[in-house]
Amino acid sequence: MNTTQPKRELATNDLAPDFDLPATNGKHVRLSALRGAPIVLFFYPQDGSQTCTAEAIAFSEAASRLRAAGATIFGISPDSMKRHENFKAKHGLAIELISDEQRSAINAYGLWMEKTTFGHVHMGVDRSTFLIDRDGRIAALWRKVRLKGHVDEVIKRLDDLNHAKQK
Repeated sequence: MNTTQPKRELATNDLAPDFDLPATNGKHVRLSALRGAPIVLFFYPQDGSQTCTAEAIAFSEAASRLRAAGATIFGISPDSMKRHENFKAKHGLAIELISDEQRSAINAYGLWMEKTTFGHVHMGVDRSTFLIDRDGRIAALWRKVRLKGHVDEVIKRLDDLNHAKQK
């Protein structure tokens, strides 16, 4: 498994790093196998924290709008599959969660970093969202996400992407 940081920070138009990881639907998700439709990946620190729960619920509530725009959506964190399944059931999430316990995708996307929470320095996931186009390229990305209005912004960018592809 790749546990190193990318040589540079990912940017729009970069090919999205591929991964093959287990998801709560009982299948493995290989990103490259999903080409042909847009994908929304939101990376978050952990199941159950207040902000992570609010983010997962917000994306879940918007799942039908995202799917109507042709997108597949996944939440990714380093939590175990069992913890993901419990989190998904507890909150009735309508999205699949991907377990990245070895942080291979998290590292490939450059999201494992030093953070400070309430004065305590620790390593953790940088809350980020990636919109990946039909060709597997990063169409948009948001780092250090603040939740207010974020899901609507992702949907707007997805709509813009869909309209650009139609031209």
